[in-house]
Amino acid sequence: MKVEAYTDGAARGNPGPGGYGAVLIYTAPSGKEHTLELSGGYERTTNNRMEILGVVAALEALNRPCEVTIHSDSQYVVRAFTDRWISGWIARGWKTAAKKPVKNVDLWQRLLAAKEQHDVNFVWVKGHAGNALNERADELATMAADSDTLKVDQGFADAEEQGLW
Repeated sequence: MKVEAYTDGAARGNPGPGGYGAVLIYTAPSGKEHTLELSGGYERTTNNRMEILGVVAALEALNRPCEVTIHSDSQYVVRAFTDRWISGWIARGWKTAAKKPVKNVDLWQRLLAAKEQHDVNFVWVKGHAGNALNERADELATMAADSDTLKVDQGFADAEEQGLW
């Protein structure tokens, strides 16, 4: 099954309240097109964490192996895979080329686990440029960031406590 996923993340302040959004589109064997929208918000987080979490949520929503194209306006997320940054981080024990700890390791590891059973391709799209599905993912992310039901981003809280932010 082929799935197109448009993902986005948002934060009001960096760090601050944040949210992710994802729009998944797939065509059933019957030929009927289906759309699934996902979102969630957090009390205190960063934009980059929400960008990653949008992709994680999209992949974790799939219940069988799929061919997935992730469309994201986050160079951080897309280039981690297209430029193989993540391979270098893993080879260096989750350190950057400058030998500093990679931020958001908890979410990168969760993303790697979520994509394991799928054939995933990452495509960068320009944000706020009229792509309707990217705009919808952005709308979902910002609505989640502004909602009254925000959760705790424990990974961010732990990193902040360790002085990594």
